[in-house]
Amino acid sequence: MRKTAKWMGWWAATVLCAAFAAADDSAVPGRDRLEGTEWLDWQGDLARRMVDGIDRFLLKQLEESIEQRSSLWDRNSPERFAESLAANRQRLAHILGVRDERRTFDALELVATTAQPALVGTGSGFKIYAVRWPVIRNIHGEGLWLVPDDPNGATIIALPDADQTPEMIAGLAPGVAFESQFARRLAENGCRVLVPVLINRELQSRNGRAVLTNREYLYRSAFELGRHLIGYELQKVLAAVDWLARPSGDRAPAIGVFGYGEGGMLALYAGALDPRIEAIGVSGHFGSRQTIWQHPLDRNVFGLLERFGDAELAAMFAPRGLIVEVCRGPEIELPGQGGAPAVLKSPDPAEVRAELARAQNLGATSIDRIVVGDGRGECGSDAALAKLINRLGIQGPVRTAGDPPQALCPDFATDTRQQRQIAEIDADSQWLLVESPYVRQEFMKRLDTSSMEAFQRSQQWYRDFFRDEVIGCFDLQRLPPAARSRKSYDTEKWTGYEVVLDVFPEVFAYGILIVPKDLRAGERRPVVVCQHGLEGRPQDIVQGDHRAYHDFAAKLAERGFVTFSPQNLYLFGDDFRTLQRKANPMKKTLFSIMAPQHQQIVDWLGGLPFVDAGRIGFYGLSYGGKSAMRLPVLVPGYCLSICSADFNDWVWKNASTRAPHSYVWTGEYEIFEFDLGSTFNYAEMAALIAPRPFMVERGHFDGVAPDERVAYEFAKVRHLYNARLSIGDRAEIEWFAGPHTIHGQGTFDFLHRHLNWPRRESE
Repeated sequence: MRKTAKWMGWWAATVLCAAFAAADDSAVPGRDRLEGTEWLDWQGDLARRMVDGIDRFLLKQLEESIEQRSSLWDRNSPERFAESLAANRQRLAHILGVRDERRTFDALELVATTAQPALVGTGSGFKIYAVRWPVIRNIHGEGLWLVPDDPNGATIIALPDADQTPEMIAGLAPGVAFESQFARRLAENGCRVLVPVLINRELQSRNGRAVLTNREYLYRSAFELGRHLIGYELQKVLAAVDWLARPSGDRAPAIGVFGYGEGGMLALYAGALDPRIEAIGVSGHFGSRQTIWQHPLDRNVFGLLERFGDAELAAMFAPRGLIVEVCRGPEIELPGQGGAPAVLKSPDPAEVRAELARAQNLGATSIDRIVVGDGRGECGSDAALAKLINRLGIQGPVRTAGDPPQALCPDFATDTRQQRQIAEIDADSQWLLVESPYVRQEFMKRLDTSSMEAFQRSQQWYRDFFRDEVIGCFDLQRLPPAARSRKSYDTEKWTGYEVVLDVFPEVFAYGILIVPKDLRAGERRPVVVCQHGLEGRPQDIVQGDHRAYHDFAAKLAERGFVTFSPQNLYLFGDDFRTLQRKANPMKKTLFSIMAPQHQQIVDWLGGLPFVDAGRIGFYGLSYGGKSAMRLPVLVPGYCLSICSADFNDWVWKNASTRAPHSYVWTGEYEIFEFDLGSTFNYAEMAALIAPRPFMVERGHFDGVAPDERVAYEFAKVRHLYNARLSIGDRAEIEWFAGPHTIHGQGTFDFLHRHLNWPRRESE
């Protein structure tokens, strides 16, 4: 027993030492800590603990988002509800990327070649044509047009799931059960039916790198540029509605939309946006969106759950007819091979019932719920189709299914058509990328540089917009920091402490504070907050001569600076990237967490007796360089910023499908920020850091971007500082012949100069 106890004690001590390899073996609780702090007794991996806590925090915020939505809907009177409905429709269109003027057209275009006629099939009482129609710019909708011999006056846009072709639900190709070929069934019942092509989920290696679905590939560029794959597909639907809604004869057109899976999602959005649609059928999709972060990434909509769950979308459609078919939905599991891992499951019938009850409480009382079997049956049931047709003024049950249609074309060339659709959307994103500098220039017009006072007044609106609309801000009071520390390093010239500060419930800040040993009584020193990059840790920039960091936090401390090296949350791969996916639907990002963490750090540092609160600078590399572009905008306590190994034409890097440097090809699926193309590239972010000193550290052989892209973007920063604000001495760039690394020469000089700390003779 004694041997066991002795061994257990030795084991516990060994584990503790291993967890803090650099820790001082003589550390004593209550003694070897920073004065004014409590003892830090946490064991294990503090970075892991931080990321796990933030995960729990975000899940709780997601849960609470349901109740928080109600404040954005005014139901005190019909008039005020109508006003809030209009505002919410506008917001929904914005976040879905439905913001471009659609083209008008007089008729659908028949698609035919010498090898394939436009008439591609005939069914029981209807004909099927291959068609297309103009949408926006050079984008077209494309698909099938089912025309009954004896039309009943109703026209329905039938939306298949992403992995179904129009031919499948029209009965011309295998892949969908006969009873679920709802486009065919509707045409057999006298409805004109338009079936658009959706982008499918085919996985492909992109540029020999990340394996992405076609949908995620198009989503990435579009999202950065303020558009969305969902928005592009909605525009195709709404362009058809524009055409169909034109008055014809004495009777107003009756327009419905029925969709399954991804098509059901589009039907719900289309119905919420466009009051001209009289009835919609949502099959295999309706339910809670609280787990949308688990779905394929192309469903990620920035700020969706701030205002809209499926219940709110249903309420926007009221009092028009909404048919919810509870059936087996698409079931998909996407691997994480550079693309975002995802799982798509059939809606849980209990979850559907709960969301429908919530919709009815919001005023959506005219909902027909059709349960197919136990909720796991096939889509397109007779009951669901009959309800849809009835809502469009066509009474009676649906007719018995006729014979399968006869295909008049041996090859529908669906692969070629799919590639055409992908190419059109990609080309439009790349056109938006080319236009984006001019859009940002227009956006920044109200920035007044006539004087420094005018500049700083006009700058505030942009800082608020960046915080609220681009990064996202949690409207929460920060906790008292309750600082805890322990001495972890003790060298000849400085002492290092691990420090933990509370921020929000489940959220804390953690880092390493280095205090030079030559501090004199009453002296207040400048601080450099030194930030690691992707998958990094504070320890990496203190000791060990990491190839990217070269102990720059310790080297600066040897020059007399106090340094603090925070643990930022971008580590553990999919675990941290999933945090972005949980934050985005609430109109939040990773920086919505990091900003309050850093604000707590800066406030706490500024209160230390040996720190000058007015001289706290930020210096970050790689992902830390991304932080250097954002955090000083959001944390006014930073008096300067140095961006190392990251500064470039950021929007181009995220949106280009031509550049080999682009994130479109890589596994950083969390990196994309909604609508930066229309708002803030790195030059515009630097304009929000100004008039504080700003510096870029750039290695010629850094693979982040080519030199010319870095120079192009920095030239705009230089123009602002030097030509327009006459503070050119505050903006610098250092070029050096090196890779993705801290160079530590020009930047160190910059810190000495702008933090007003003299160099020593030996430096």
